[in-house]
Amino acid sequence: MSLKNVINKDNIPCHIAIIMDGNGRWAIKRGNSRILGHKAGAISVRKVVEASLEIGVKYLTLYTFSTENWERPKIEITAIMALLEATINSEIEDLKKNNVKLLTIGDSAPLPINVMEKINYAINATSENTGLTLILALSYGAKQDIANAMRLIGKDVEKGIFSISNISIDTFGKYLSTANLPDPELLIRTGGEYRISNFLLWEIAYSELYFTETLWPDFDKEDFYKAILNYQKRERRYGKTSNQLTKMKNII
Repeated sequence: MSLKNVINKDNIPCHIAIIMDGNGRWAIKRGNSRILGHKAGAISVRKVVEASLEIGVKYLTLYTFSTENWERPKIEITAIMALLEATINSEIEDLKKNNVKLLTIGDSAPLPINVMEKINYAINATSENTGLTLILALSYGAKQDIANAMRLIGKDVEKGIFSISNISIDTFGKYLSTANLPDPELLIRTGGEYRISNFLLWEIAYSELYFTETLWPDFDKEDFYKAILNYQKRERRYGKTSNQLTKMKNII
């Protein structure tokens, strides 16, 4: 029996973010090049998108390529960009058919023109979709995003749009690339590493974190459901006590 059948459909995280780690190690363990690991990882992306659609996840953010990834060997970067373009091209029709809306976050400037053209085409082609919103974090770094938000706020302060004393948590959030997205309730990291790696640092302040030894190309629907079941066992207190939460539920 699939774990999907025991998931509480009334407690599905609205927004799930995933650090897809382990492609290179997966390939090397099999005597292959890291590039083949990335190709295998693309299959896992499809599986997780399908699983998200099946259980009703509203937002899925995938850490696809970080700002730090530009430091990798040029041959690997070129292969990743070619794979990204080919994957988006092959998936556009399925995204439209399954009512999936595609978005990206990150600094698009360093991305190859042909890749950005394909991404922009897919974004426009799916812009009216109302089901799952799939967000690809491309050339993304949380520290860089926060620094950019500070620059934008500084410009608006200089223009007199508001004063420094008016800057609140909500104000700051509106200047991030994730401004129109809810914060993730669940962050999953595959590959056995226990760090955040400059991903959504502001947005995951109260996210539940789930780490698994499973390398990303081996991560399938059942692994995804297992992470959600783990999430459903947790009590999200946001600084409050369990007793306070119980009282609030009783009032509601």
